[in-house]
Amino acid sequence: MEPKQKEYPAVDVTGDRSKDRCCKEQYCIGTWNVRSMNQGKLEVVKHEMARVNVDILGISKLKWTGMGEFNSDDHYIYYCRQEYLRRNGVAIMVNKRVRNAVLGCNLKNNRMISVSFQGKPFNITVIQVYTPTSNAEEAEVERFYEDLQDLLELTPKKDVLFMIGDWNAKVGSQEIPGVTGKFGLGIRNEAGQRLIEFCQENALVIANTLFQQHKRRLYTWTSSDAQHRNQIDYILCSQRWRNSIQSAKTRPGADCGSDHELLIAKFRLKLKKVGKATRPFRYDLNQIPYDYTVEVRNIFKGRDLIERVPDELWNEVRDIVQKTGIKTIPMEKKCKKAKWLSGEALQIAVKRREVKSKGEKERYKHLNAELQRIARRDKKAFLRDQCKEIEENNSAGRRSSTRGKGHEEGGSAYAKAGLNLRSPTGNP
Repeated sequence: MEPKQKEYPAVDVTGDRSKDRCCKEQYCIGTWNVRSMNQGKLEVVKHEMARVNVDILGISKLKWTGMGEFNSDDHYIYYCRQEYLRRNGVAIMVNKRVRNAVLGCNLKNNRMISVSFQGKPFNITVIQVYTPTSNAEEAEVERFYEDLQDLLELTPKKDVLFMIGDWNAKVGSQEIPGVTGKFGLGIRNEAGQRLIEFCQENALVIANTLFQQHKRRLYTWTSSDAQHRNQIDYILCSQRWRNSIQSAKTRPGADCGSDHELLIAKFRLKLKKVGKATRPFRYDLNQIPYDYTVEVRNIFKGRDLIERVPDELWNEVRDIVQKTGIKTIPMEKKCKKAKWLSGEALQIAVKRREVKSKGEKERYKHLNAELQRIARRDKKAFLRDQCKEIEENNSAGRRSSTRGKGHEEGGSAYAKAGLNLRSPTGNP
């Protein structure tokens, strides 16, 4: 798949620069293999991201389809996955603290994605990856590293670079100057050697081997029987900027029903903060008062419009309509999207996290199954309510209220829930 470039304006260079300010603050970056973003998991991950104060979170094994980006409350998600099969998939989630610093994203393929941020004196690029497992064919692994090298070469050399994700590799505890520290885990395997060679070729250091932590804060994956633990997720950083990283460790208390731990690193750099953009005035077209019609009609009555130059006439008509509209038509209220995951489900997610920290495996499995059952129920109820609202709006002729409703939760979600949308005449 060819790289897909998308640009986002970060700063209005022609406007007032006083809105921009730079400050050197501490930020938190993380990576997490979530084992699929199934029903309800996005809300859980957002909750954990806010609870742990993660600003930028890379996601592995998304298992969605397609690619793009969307807003979810105070978070923005960039994602890249296979077009039809629910396999692999990566994403980068950012919170509102860093959202306005985003310059652009590169949706490379279902195993890697990059997002760049405006910083000072240099910009910051974050690449999230999901490396093939040790069972993959050698050709697939080589193709992955070739694609990753291509993506890396598209990144400006001056950028502060973070490469994060599930690398499915063990670099081991042996220190390699300039690449790994003294605090890796286990014995290096073939995939770990390949990762180290990649780091040496590109002047990268593996940050979560640099800091002495309890082993529970070092391993990132646990087998289903809890007998085996490995360090296979890593946060890589440009060697030049390794001193900007203040700590790197896992957060075993964070939970989303995955066998991987949330891995985070705290760094101190300058990100450009952009002043909040002014929201454009939006008229509530469902509440146009009669006064608007009367006032516009009276204004035009006293004007000779026949002999006017077209451009001048257009400008005058536009100004009259806009000024009268602002004065008489109420502003459309900004409505947040309804959250479909119930409080009951979120409470079970909290209990599941507490049970995980206590090591109660059977109780954890029970709560995990219960959460998925309730999430499916909540999803179906939410979609049914949405369908009812759409049908009511169609019957009342409120088309503007209906527009976009069918896509808020994913294109095929209504069909999966067994719900059919019909017009007032009964047609699909």
